[in-house]
Amino acid sequence: MLYLFSVRYSGAEGRAVMYFYDDEGGTLRAVPDHSGHKPYLLTELPPEELLEKYPEVVRHPGFNKLDVVEKYDALSDRWVKMTKVEALDPLSIGGSPKSIREVLRGHTWESKIKYHHCYIYDRQLIPGMPYVLTNGEPKPVEVEVPESIRRLVKSLSEDKIQEEEMLEWARLLNAPIPKIRRIAIDIEVESEAFRVPSPKLAEDRVIAVSYYSSDGKRGVLLLRRRSEDEEKSINIPGAEVRFFDNEKDLLHAVFTLLDSYPVVLTFNGDNFDLPYLYSRALKLGFKKENVPIVWSEKAEYAELRNSIHIDLYKFFTNKSMKVYAFGNKYREGQTLDEIALALLGKGKVKHEDTIPEMSYEKLAEYSFRDAELTYELTAFSDDLVMKLIILMMRISKLPMEDLTRHNISAWIRNMFYFEHRQRGWLIPNPEEIIQQKGETSTKAIIKGKKYLGAIVIDPIPGVYFNVLVVDFASLYPSVIKTGNLSYETVRCPHEECKKNIVPGTTHWVCTRKKGMMSSLIGILRDLRVYVYKKVAKESKDDEEKQQYEVIQSALKVFLNASYGVFGSEAFPLYCPPVAESTTALGRYAILKTMRRAVDLGIPVLYGDTDSLFLWNPTQEQLEKLLQSILDELRIDLSIDKEYKWVVFSERKKNYLGALKDGRVDVKGLVGKKRNTPDFIKNLFTDITSALSQAENITSFEESIEKIREDIKRAIRLLKEGEIPLDQLAFNVVLTKDLEEYNKTTPQHKKAAQQLLMEYRKLYGSVPMSVTRGSLVSYIKTRDKQGVKHLQLARIDEVDVEKYLEVMKTTLEQVLDALEISFDELLGVSPIDEFLRPQQK
Repeated sequence: MLYLFSVRYSGAEGRAVMYFYDDEGGTLRAVPDHSGHKPYLLTELPPEELLEKYPEVVRHPGFNKLDVVEKYDALSDRWVKMTKVEALDPLSIGGSPKSIREVLRGHTWESKIKYHHCYIYDRQLIPGMPYVLTNGEPKPVEVEVPESIRRLVKSLSEDKIQEEEMLEWARLLNAPIPKIRRIAIDIEVESEAFRVPSPKLAEDRVIAVSYYSSDGKRGVLLLRRRSEDEEKSINIPGAEVRFFDNEKDLLHAVFTLLDSYPVVLTFNGDNFDLPYLYSRALKLGFKKENVPIVWSEKAEYAELRNSIHIDLYKFFTNKSMKVYAFGNKYREGQTLDEIALALLGKGKVKHEDTIPEMSYEKLAEYSFRDAELTYELTAFSDDLVMKLIILMMRISKLPMEDLTRHNISAWIRNMFYFEHRQRGWLIPNPEEIIQQKGETSTKAIIKGKKYLGAIVIDPIPGVYFNVLVVDFASLYPSVIKTGNLSYETVRCPHEECKKNIVPGTTHWVCTRKKGMMSSLIGILRDLRVYVYKKVAKESKDDEEKQQYEVIQSALKVFLNASYGVFGSEAFPLYCPPVAESTTALGRYAILKTMRRAVDLGIPVLYGDTDSLFLWNPTQEQLEKLLQSILDELRIDLSIDKEYKWVVFSERKKNYLGALKDGRVDVKGLVGKKRNTPDFIKNLFTDITSALSQAENITSFEESIEKIREDIKRAIRLLKEGEIPLDQLAFNVVLTKDLEEYNKTTPQHKKAAQQLLMEYRKLYGSVPMSVTRGSLVSYIKTRDKQGVKHLQLARIDEVDVEKYLEVMKTTLEQVLDALEISFDELLGVSPIDEFLRPQQK
């Protein structure tokens, strides 16, 4: 079968080219368009008026023809006639100062959509889906939906139309996912310490290129720079090591590799590896047509002529993937080392020498590990990442390169644009929506926000045993569905709908028509919550269970981000009343549930956004609550957590509790921050461990007493200089190269500079590299600098007061809830604190 991976515009051929992955051969197949599709924009000007006022349009060298088309204008709820201005190439539509879009400025619709996206919409192609070619035309492969899913869909659907829509999505989600033949590459450059190689200038030699593929081809290409004796001892398990006498031959071998795989993986390859190889090749005399890389400084990303390039850096640092797909496992991670350690349990090879000074073996080992980690990030858990990419391509309708490089708002925008074209709807301009729908009507209580957000119910301070947390299944997607929220339905033009007010706002919602956003988000939400989560849980087949888990995970990414985009000005379908109505209905649902719980005799201890903490409800009370909310609001409540006990302080969003399985849950987990010194992290762990043992009020009080003693002991050891320096180190990764920190001088930069200066004194040069991605360990000290690199610090220089402040900040979240005063453990009485001179 052929799977659509990409669509590109070929200037040489003057048409779109589709790129299909051939599952049987493991190759990429280019299929040129035979439909005659051309770029275009829409204008409200009738042809005769356009010819009269803007004759330069038809005189434009790229102009092709005019057509009149009918489109549904959802904002005004009417069909309108538009003039379709067709051009010979995309740049004639937009992208240059003399384009047709600029000539018709203020009178165009759909003129900023990228051509390859427009082609996908109009041809109704779905990236990631299987096709067969019939006379050069792609035809969708029929996908059978399992009977278990069909039954669930039928039970959920309100009518036959909705049932067919849901089944169409189920076909898309259930379609087979190919095992993708791919290769990861990593390059190393012979650059001086502290000078970042420029991809544009490419002044330094490429001395190593490593590769790691899905079909077992693995190795390192090295540039010969020293005697041959050293070559014989190299042993990199599982990798073939090849030497080249000149750099040009090495690059030729790299380009042969790139051309022989349908998908090429890099980590930050858009910004470095591929642009550098491109520029270096031209510098060495390669002709452009012999370089398989397409790159320019203006390009969004580096492309490959004959392959698909995935830059995993952009994919894994996508906030939605980080939070919703990978559960914040690499919360602060931006580097290959951090992400790989979090997801694979292994990181980069550590080194002290600069890249050019490494032995052949060390360089090969270092570079090969980077290629290995890059590949394995797509291969762990049975190719989880590749499966997620394919599924999210299908949901968003984005080609593979675009999906892996853009954030969630671009995914959701594209999904809605595709739906507009499928329905024959006019895609509105952003300013139209604001002009017709207006701004918000509620007042935000958080600085920087434009409207009232989620509700937080103040906790009742104290210790409570047997606490249940109930939460709404996808609260915001649920209210978008049940509230019929969409840019065209909120504040619709119909007089009779103005009585249908959203509680807590001045907005009304259409009662005549189902909103597009409401319909799409509702279908995806129902499929995730009621279909794929259910069949994943019930399936006895491990392979099938994993398949459904991946599907519901992909849907989760979309759903959890869907509300956020509607409240972002950068989103082209941004509609403030929709975002405001979503949070208003969310608040209404929480308050309604809280009142119902109280009516049933269940004490509500705390509430935040989409969950409520209930104190010791009976099974009967709980069942009545869940059923009544489902009946009244058409929203599902489910049990999220069960606590042995919970402690609330007077702070909002601050609590800790012991779950039934013994884990201690601390809201925010301040003590787990990556750069917190191990000494304080370990103390935090000891505290939570002591709390996890408490089963009743007596053992709880015993745990508190143990915590007091542990903290007192830690304070004493710190003051007496008994804590090893490595336990006191702050470990921070450089997110930029040292010279790029020009506005501020953070402490880890100071420490890195100190270490480099010390090496210069000792050796006259710097036998090490400290660059972006390097881990810097430093100690807070009492001298003017206030900080010293771990390798330079002495135990008597430690600034004890600063570490006590860090201890207090890290632990106070837990201590406040337990009503333990850190100052009193320090031996500082409240009156001493009052009399302490205030800092200016």
